[in-house]
Amino acid sequence: MTTGNDAAMYHDLENNASSSAPDGGGWPSDDEFSDPFDIANTKNASPEMLKRWRQAALVLNASRRFRYTLDLKKEEEQEKRRSMIRAHAQVIRAALLFKLAGQRAIVSILELSASDSDNRMKPQMLGTPVTPPSPNGDYAIGLEQLASMNRDHNLGALQEYGGAKGLSEMLKTDLDTGIYGDENEVSRRKNAFGSNTYPVKKGRSFLRFLWESWQDLTLIILIVAAAASLGLGMKTEGPAHGWYDGGSITFAVLLVIFVTVFFLILRFFSFLAISDYRQSLQFQNLNAEKRNIQLEVIRGGRRDKVSIYEIVVGDVIPLKIGDQVPADGIVISSHSLAIDESSMTGESKIVHKDHKAPFLMSGCKVADGAGTMLVTGVGINTEWGLLMASIQEDTGEETPLQVRLNGIATFIGIVGLSVAVTVLLVLLARYFTGTSKNADGTVQFVRGKTSISKTIDGCIHILTIAVTIVVVAVPEGLPLAVTLTLAYSMKRMMADKALVRRLSACETMGSATTICSDKTGTLTLNQMTVVEAYVGKNKIDPPEDGSQLEATISSLLDEGVAQNTAGSVFLSKDGALDVSGSPTEKAILHWGVKLGMKFDVVKSESIVLHVSPFNSTKKRGGIAVRGRTDSKVNVHWKGAAEIILASCSQYIDLNGSLQSIDEDKDFLKDAIDNMAAKSLRCVAMAYRTCEPHEVPTDEEQLDQWTLPEDNLVLLAIVGIKDPCRPGVKDAVRLCTQAGIKVRMVTGDNIQTAKAIALECGILSPDADTNEPNVIEGKRFRELSDKEREQVAKHISVMARSSPTDKLLLVQTLRKLGEVVAVTGDGTNDAPALHEADIGLSMGIQGTEVAKESSDIIILDDNFASVVKVVRWGRSVYANIQKFIQFQLTVNVAALIINVVAAISSGHVPLTTVQLLWVNLIMDTLGALALATEPPTDHLMHRTPVGRREPLVTNIMWRNLLIQAIYQVSVLLVLNFGGIRILHLQNDDVKHANMVKNTVVFNAFVLCQIFNEVNARKPEQLNIFEGVTKNRLFIGIVGTTFILQIIIVNFTGKFTKTVPIDFKLWIVSLVIGIISWPLAVAGKFIPVPKTPLAKVFIKPYQRCVATRNARNNN
Repeated sequence: MTTGNDAAMYHDLENNASSSAPDGGGWPSDDEFSDPFDIANTKNASPEMLKRWRQAALVLNASRRFRYTLDLKKEEEQEKRRSMIRAHAQVIRAALLFKLAGQRAIVSILELSASDSDNRMKPQMLGTPVTPPSPNGDYAIGLEQLASMNRDHNLGALQEYGGAKGLSEMLKTDLDTGIYGDENEVSRRKNAFGSNTYPVKKGRSFLRFLWESWQDLTLIILIVAAAASLGLGMKTEGPAHGWYDGGSITFAVLLVIFVTVFFLILRFFSFLAISDYRQSLQFQNLNAEKRNIQLEVIRGGRRDKVSIYEIVVGDVIPLKIGDQVPADGIVISSHSLAIDESSMTGESKIVHKDHKAPFLMSGCKVADGAGTMLVTGVGINTEWGLLMASIQEDTGEETPLQVRLNGIATFIGIVGLSVAVTVLLVLLARYFTGTSKNADGTVQFVRGKTSISKTIDGCIHILTIAVTIVVVAVPEGLPLAVTLTLAYSMKRMMADKALVRRLSACETMGSATTICSDKTGTLTLNQMTVVEAYVGKNKIDPPEDGSQLEATISSLLDEGVAQNTAGSVFLSKDGALDVSGSPTEKAILHWGVKLGMKFDVVKSESIVLHVSPFNSTKKRGGIAVRGRTDSKVNVHWKGAAEIILASCSQYIDLNGSLQSIDEDKDFLKDAIDNMAAKSLRCVAMAYRTCEPHEVPTDEEQLDQWTLPEDNLVLLAIVGIKDPCRPGVKDAVRLCTQAGIKVRMVTGDNIQTAKAIALECGILSPDADTNEPNVIEGKRFRELSDKEREQVAKHISVMARSSPTDKLLLVQTLRKLGEVVAVTGDGTNDAPALHEADIGLSMGIQGTEVAKESSDIIILDDNFASVVKVVRWGRSVYANIQKFIQFQLTVNVAALIINVVAAISSGHVPLTTVQLLWVNLIMDTLGALALATEPPTDHLMHRTPVGRREPLVTNIMWRNLLIQAIYQVSVLLVLNFGGIRILHLQNDDVKHANMVKNTVVFNAFVLCQIFNEVNARKPEQLNIFEGVTKNRLFIGIVGTTFILQIIIVNFTGKFTKTVPIDFKLWIVSLVIGIISWPLAVAGKFIPVPKTPLAKVFIKPYQRCVATRNARNNN
C-alpha cells in the first residue's frame, strides 16, 4: 500500500536542485516519472505545484480531505482584490499629482508675467482645496481632515496646518516627549480618532461548518441508502420494528459526521462541525497573536513598549531598520529613512522619506535609516486598515506530510473502492441466483415470488454494505490526523516559547539536519555589560572609572556615546534611570552614564547634521554633530573594533594628546584579540573633526552627504561581555546526538566567535579551529561555487558574516541536500530566513521584517527553545507513523474479513453500523489518542528523517502484517467455525449466529483497542513506557472500551448484536490481549534495510511514465 510519493525524489522547488543530490532517504526515480503528490516542500511553492495533487484522479471524500488546505481559488480572488485596492489608491494619487503639476505650471507662467511679489501664488497653497481644520472635541482638527490629508498625501494641507509642529499642537502632542499616555488620554483619543484595529471578517459560522460536514459523497450515498431502507422497512415490518435498520444506519452516519477528532483535548466527546469551528477560531487567534506587534512609543518622555493595537493618533513613534510602520503618519525627523512600500503599492520600490515626502503608510516596513513619526491615522482610517478589512486571510496550508498522506489515502481509497465493487457484484450475484440465505436458512430471493419492494430492500442492504466498506477503507483520517497533531503541537509549542507562523514548519523541523544559529541572544543571554575598556594604550580599570580620563577625552566620549546611538537614557515612572535600545547600545550607554555622562545635557549641547545608521553589512554607524556654541563639526563612528581601527590614523591618550597609531596598531590589535579570546564583543569609538568647507551647507546636499570614514582618531575600545545561556551546551550536545549539526553564524570577529563556540560546545576543546571548520564570511563569499560546496559541509563557525554570507551558506547547504533551519533577527536576515527550509526569527530582538519572513518565532530568543521545536517536529512525524500503522492494520483486517466472508457465504460478519463504529474508532478516537502523544527523549536519539523516506517503514510493515494476519486468521476461524468452537450447537440457529457474529465483532474491536497500545511504540519492546503520563490516551482507550460494552449489551436492535455472557467476554478479551505478546515477539523478527516501498514502486513509476510519454506524443 504505497504510492509513488513514498519513493519520489526530493525536488528543490526554489533552486531546481539536481535530483541526484543526497537527501537522507531519497531514491533515484525515472526521469519521466511525475507524481502529483511529490511536493517535498510547500514553502514558497507556486500555485501550479499545489494544484497538482488536488487534481489527482480518484480522490475520494474531497470536501473532507481538502478542508484544511489553502483555497487556491479564494487566494487568487483575494490577490486580485488587493491589487485592485492598491491600484485604486495609486490612481487617486496619480490624478492628484497630475492636477498639482498643472497648477504649478500655471503658477510658473503667472510668476514670469507678474512683477509684483504680492501677486505671486505660494506653492504650498496649491493642490486640492484645503478644508479649514474643524475642532473635534478636545482637539483642533477633525478625523475627516486627517483622513483626507493621509489618503491624498496632501502636502499642501500639511503645510496649511503648520507642518509637523502645527499639527502636533492641534493634536495636543509634544514632538519630543509625545502624549502623556495615561488611560484617560488614550481613551479620549480613541473616541475622537478611532482605535488602531480594523474589523476582521467573521470566520465561517457553526452552521456553515455543519453544512460542509454533509458534503461527502460516501456519506450521502449512505444517507440515501438509509432513507430507502427506513422507508421500505417501515412499510414491510411496520413502524414499530421497521425503522431499526434504516434508523441505526442514519444514527451511525450522523455520529461519523459529528464526532470530532479535533480538540477533544478539552473534552472527550464533541462534534466534528464543532471541532472545525474551534479549529477555525484557533487559527484566527494565532493570526491575531502574529499581528499583535509590540513596539516602542514615546509617552511622557519615556520609551514604553505597547501593543500595536494601543497606538493612538498623536503618538510619537521612533522608527528603525526592520520596524513596521504601525499607523499612518508624518515624519518628524529622519536620518536616511527609507521605506519599503511594496505591501501597499505592490511594487518592490524603496521610497526615501523626509520633510519633502513626509507621509508614512501603515503596514509598510523600514528598509534603512531611522526617524520618528507623528501618528495621524489609525485602524480603518488608513489604507492598510481598509485593505485588511476587505480581505480575509486564508489560514489553510498544505504541508509536505499532508500531501504525501493524501497520496497514500488516494491509493488505499482506490483499493477499497475496488474491493467494495467486487463485494457488491458478488453479493448481487449470490442474491439474484438464490444462494443468499437468511439467518433462519430461508432463501432471500426467489424468482417470481419475492416482491419488488423486498427485492429493492435487499439490493439497498447489499449496496449499504459495499458503501460501508468504502467508508472504512478510505483512510480520510490520515490527512486529518496531520492537522490534529500539528494543531496540538502548535498549542504545546506556544508553551515552549515557540509561535508557529507556518504549519508545515512543525513537521519540517523534525527533518532538520543542520541549524545555523546566531550568537547574540540565541546562544548567549543578551545581557551585555562593558567589562573592559581601553583609551589609547591604557586599560581603564575598573572600566567605569571616569576619574582616569582627561576632560577633553570625557567630552568627546560623552558626545560620541550620547549622540551616536539609537538608544536613549530617561527616568522611568518610578524615578529610576532607565536605558532603551539594542543590548549593545544599552551596554555602552550604561557605561557612559557610569563614566559621568549627562545624557540630556550632552544631547542639548550639539545639533545633529547627518546620521549614517548602523547596519549588519557595514558593521558600523556614524553621526555628524555641530556644537551650539561653536561651528566645529565632529563626525563620530562606532562599530566593530578591527574595522574602526583600520580607519584610524591617530589615537588620543589619557592626557588628551593626539598620537600616531602606526607604531601602536599591533598593540591595539592584540588587545582586541585578547578581549575576543575571552568571548567579549569588541566595539571601538572614533571621531574626526571636519573643516567648514567639507560640510555641505545646502539641506538637500546634507541629506545625501557621505560621512568621511578615513583619518579617524581612536577614542576608546570596549569589551562587552554577553554570557552563554544556561543549558545551551546541553542543548547543543542533544542536537549532536540527534544527528543535527549546529553551526554558529555571527557578525563578531573570529576570536570572539571561537571562544563562544567552545563555551557552547559547538567546537570541542580538541577541534581544529582553522579553515574550513572556522571561517570568515568574506573568505567564504570569495570562494567559487564548487569550493563553497566542499567547505560548507565542514563549517562549524562563520565569523564576521554579513546577511549575504548567511544566505550563501543556506543556499549551499540546501544544494547539498541538507534540511536547513536558520535563526535570524535583523532585517537583512530576511532573505536567509525565507530561503531556509525553516526560518526561526527571534521574538524579543527580531525585527518585524525578520518575523514576517520566518516560519516560527522563538519568543524567548533561546537556543534551547529551538531544540524543543526539533523535538516537537520529530514527534509530529512519529505520531503520524503510529497512526498509519494502527489504521492500516484495521483497514487490512476489516477488508479481508468482510471480503472473504461475503464471497464465501454471502454474509458479512461486520454489519454496516458495526463497521461505522470501527471507522469512528480509527478515524477519530484513534487519531486523537495517537496523534497527541508527547515527544520523548527517544526521538532525539535517532538520526533525522530524510525528506523522502517512506512513511510506511519496513518496521511498520512488519508490525501491521503480524497483527493483521493474526486478526484475520482468528476472526475468520470464529466466523466459519464459531458455533462449534463456542459450543452454540444446541441454541436456536438464528440466535447462535447472532451470538457468533457478536463475538466476532467484539473480538475485532478489542483487538483494535489493544493494538492501539502497541502502536504507541513501533520499535520499542516496552509498549507501556510513559503511558501513564498521557492521560488523554488512557481516557480515550477506556472510554472506547466502555462504549463497546454499552453497544454490545444495550443497543442490540440497532447494531445487530446480542448480550454475551462473562465467559464470551473473557474469550474476546483473550483474543484481543494476545496482540501484546505477539507485538513484542514480532519485534525480534529482522527486517531488510531496503524499503519495501522501493521494491513495489518501480512498476507504478513505469506505468505513470509510459502514460505521460503517450500523452506527450
